[in-house]
Amino acid sequence: MTEQGKNASQTVDPVTLEIVRNLLIALLDEGEINLSRTAFSPIVYEVKDYCIGLLDRKGRTIAQSRGGIPTFMADLGEPVRDGIAIYGEDGFSPGDMLIINYAAVCGQHLSNVVLYTPIHWEGKLIAFAATRAHWTDIGGQVSGSFSTKTTEIFQEGLQIRSVKIHKKGVPDEEIMRLIRHNIRYPDLSFGDMAAQVAACQLCARRFGDLLRKYSWPVVEGCIERIWDQSEAMVRQQIAALPNGRYEAESFLDDDGIDPDHTLPIKVAVTIRDDELEIDFTGISEQTRGPLNSGRSGGLAAARVAFKSAIAPRLPPNEGAFRPLKVVLPEGTLISAVDNAAMSFWNLALKTVIDTIYLALSQAMPDRVPAGHHAAQGLYTFYGREAVSGFRYSTLDTTLGGWGAQPDSDGFSPLKTTTHGDTRNIPIEVEETFYPLQVERYEWRPDSAGAGEFRGGLGLRKIYRVLQDTSFVAAFERTKCPPWGLFGGKAAQVGCALIRQPGETEARRYYKVTSLPLKAGAIVELLSAGGGGRNPPTTRPAERVLEDVRQGYVSIDGARSDYGVIIDPRTLEVDAKATAALRGKLQDQARAAAAEPDPVS
Repeated sequence: MTEQGKNASQTVDPVTLEIVRNLLIALLDEGEINLSRTAFSPIVYEVKDYCIGLLDRKGRTIAQSRGGIPTFMADLGEPVRDGIAIYGEDGFSPGDMLIINYAAVCGQHLSNVVLYTPIHWEGKLIAFAATRAHWTDIGGQVSGSFSTKTTEIFQEGLQIRSVKIHKKGVPDEEIMRLIRHNIRYPDLSFGDMAAQVAACQLCARRFGDLLRKYSWPVVEGCIERIWDQSEAMVRQQIAALPNGRYEAESFLDDDGIDPDHTLPIKVAVTIRDDELEIDFTGISEQTRGPLNSGRSGGLAAARVAFKSAIAPRLPPNEGAFRPLKVVLPEGTLISAVDNAAMSFWNLALKTVIDTIYLALSQAMPDRVPAGHHAAQGLYTFYGREAVSGFRYSTLDTTLGGWGAQPDSDGFSPLKTTTHGDTRNIPIEVEETFYPLQVERYEWRPDSAGAGEFRGGLGLRKIYRVLQDTSFVAAFERTKCPPWGLFGGKAAQVGCALIRQPGETEARRYYKVTSLPLKAGAIVELLSAGGGGRNPPTTRPAERVLEDVRQGYVSIDGARSDYGVIIDPRTLEVDAKATAALRGKLQDQARAAAAEPDPVS
């Protein structure tokens, strides 16, 4: 921070501070709206698979928009800092626009492409406006750049490291030509690139308007004050928690290559007064398959879990993360090196975040939910349109249940903790642009983990394929279901069920790449629910009855999971039979809890 900024930070008045605080977020919200309205791909303009942020000249987060993907934003400074290291702070000119998806820096699959532009004041670099968006394709083995079988990053597409695609406002046509001829859908991706460029330029202009009104020293002082206030608020929240070391473990199904090799997730959270440390020592080593992420991916997971648990309503900025320390050894599943495959990087991070929550539940049981569906449930249909011959590729993820909260049922249906405000592609768009017909889209009864507060529900979505096509899917947490807390039950897991024409039985898939589907094939996507909280027999019988009437719980599920007997003819609770069954189930639970653990 400059000396002028330090002086302004000490003297800025509260009214100006609040105006600047809100304008910093508002100008990024405007950039986000512009991006979603001008992008070409449904994954951007419908799903909102992007983020927009404002960073200072050292790549520290000033502010971010209120939509988009948390794990995109949490490490957005890393690609910007890479450009600073390559060009130096004096190596940027007004009108420059840089692009990067280089895995060793960004730590994500190559389809997540960052564009950013420098912002100058009186001839000096002061900030960057940046966006990250998911491109429909970036080359690689498989359309859409998704494969569960890649073993190194070079198989997954084109890597670009901190290159100026605009120099002083002039596009570099040679670089553009190189990118265009290495991707399958250049019109879509270049349309999305243009939308990202426009969003960065809009945010830079709006920031310039703010500077012209208040001057850079005043705005810089406001930013420093905002960081300090955020840090103080977060430290206050941490200080209210009991000191200690809290550990948790879970695991991932496999790496896509070896279906019998599970990947351990080990996390330790240490609270020391007003600081919090997340230690990933002991997490799985990086794997041969594509579930790896780079170090920035691990840092993003830690930041998302930390921020959402400690200060969920505080607008994120650099100051909010000063009390967080992350211990992350090199060469792990979330700090992979040496050109590790990362096509499905995001599958692992959801469970990493859930496991951090599980550790935190010991320190803050009144604030942490049970495990959520965390499966990603990513799926892609791709091929060539039968009449025109044009390539098509659709990409989406399933919606599922979130874990039960301390005082209420889990939300449903939602994306995962890493998805933020993203949405599904509307059925009307899918059926208009792709050879697909959606035949059913409905609740999945009994998918939620039972408890006094049950988890959120998963969904069932059934497609009929209208022409020969290819299919990719990736479901996680099928061996480690979304867990319950404090006596709550785990949820059902997700999968894809596929029945080809002429087949009478559907085949079950969890991870599959380039599966040929014949016209008329039926693809049934089942998403997981969220875990329950507290023993199911403590849920009031009338609430179980209402769940049955709403179609969330079956009559058999009410009996087996909750101990509630419901007459199928009248849909009324048999109070006497219910009391007897619940008493029996509670006796069994007490007896099981009293048994000593077996000693090997």
